[in-house]
Amino acid sequence: MNVRAVAELSPDERAALFDRDAGIGAVRADVDDIVDRVRREGDVALREFAEEFDDVTVGNLEVTDEAERAYESVDDDVREAIETAADNVQAFHERQLPDDWRASFDGRELGRRFRPLERVGVYAPGGTAAYPSSVLMGAVPAAVAGVDHVAVATPPAEELPAPTLAAAHVAGVDAVYQVGGAQAVAALAYGTETVAPVQKVVGPGNRWVTAAKAAVRGDVEIDFLAGPSELLVVCDATADPELVAADLLAQAEHDPNASVVCVTDDEATAEAVAEACDRQAERRDRSDVIREALDDDDVSGVLLARSMSEAVLFAEEYAAEHLSVVAADDESVLDRVNSAGSVFLGAHSPVAAGDYATGTNHVLPTGGLAKVAGGLSVDQFLRSTTVQRLDAGALSALRETVTTLARAEGLEAHAESVDRRFDDDGDGGDGDD
Repeated sequence: MNVRAVAELSPDERAALFDRDAGIGAVRADVDDIVDRVRREGDVALREFAEEFDDVTVGNLEVTDEAERAYESVDDDVREAIETAADNVQAFHERQLPDDWRASFDGRELGRRFRPLERVGVYAPGGTAAYPSSVLMGAVPAAVAGVDHVAVATPPAEELPAPTLAAAHVAGVDAVYQVGGAQAVAALAYGTETVAPVQKVVGPGNRWVTAAKAAVRGDVEIDFLAGPSELLVVCDATADPELVAADLLAQAEHDPNASVVCVTDDEATAEAVAEACDRQAERRDRSDVIREALDDDDVSGVLLARSMSEAVLFAEEYAAEHLSVVAADDESVLDRVNSAGSVFLGAHSPVAAGDYATGTNHVLPTGGLAKVAGGLSVDQFLRSTTVQRLDAGALSALRETVTTLARAEGLEAHAESVDRRFDDDGDGGDGDD
């Protein structure tokens, strides 16, 4: 990897770093065709796409029964790890549950109540890797919220990954479908002969999955467009370059379209991180995927800032999915960065810990969306309703405000609906004009 100076980035280089879409635009037309075929052809399209994209002949699209068998078949250490991770995810997300409330405001009884969605679909990536953790990150918060029916879709295989199925069992998933890619999102959104439609589709995925979520949005709710993984490391001279490189490679191994960036104010650290990335990459099992992600200078690289202030400004504009801060005063850096999906502070907080087991959610906004949105949470599975009850005195106190504004907007019937509740209205209160 090459080291570049933040101050010397060209407008085109800055645009590539900050306006990243992970190639979603390039596949959108093809994804639209896939979504349309699933809507029209249902299971037939799903089976044909499994042959075309996954090289798998699918028998039963629903494999819910296999989840319990997988739970029994996985090694004890894998089962224990899944259960520990699930417990941690549940504990963290239970803290997010809001309480219904009512309060009195001078005779106006106002409140808010929260109710779960009924049906939710969780996408768990597969293909070149298995992601039982993504099952937990989507399904456990849904269960905590009280969703009645949680379905998981994951890519088909000659032999489905047992850890993924076991995670579905631990999370209490109601249905598991071996359907992947854009076609899985379409099936969950619109339903097929086998796949029951849901109200909301959540979960991470590659650019095809992300483009499909964009395509179905409006017909069904989605969490957000969570594309290939991103990591920005902000560090100073106190950071261990070997550990920084290890974290960058950990996210790069997800996808060749992953974006991994380190920005530091120390030139020696920058050079050491770049060298460590190149050296460590050759020793990783998924070195080909990692190398492709690292070599994409448009979205990955090591950057040298003139100061930590410049590094922080870069981080805020970048709005990373994952932000790792390894600096002498990491809390000060955190205080100055508002836009990040999830933040990891200090040398002993690798992003991988959050990916699997701390309990926070790893389904996070990418492509700069962290400027306006947070990660997947219990909130995503709830809808809120406001409640109000007014007594006569409270309505009387508001009468003039309501009727004045209503008539100013030219909505006379709104005003009349209030006036008719009072005996002094000349129009009469019985409606027999």
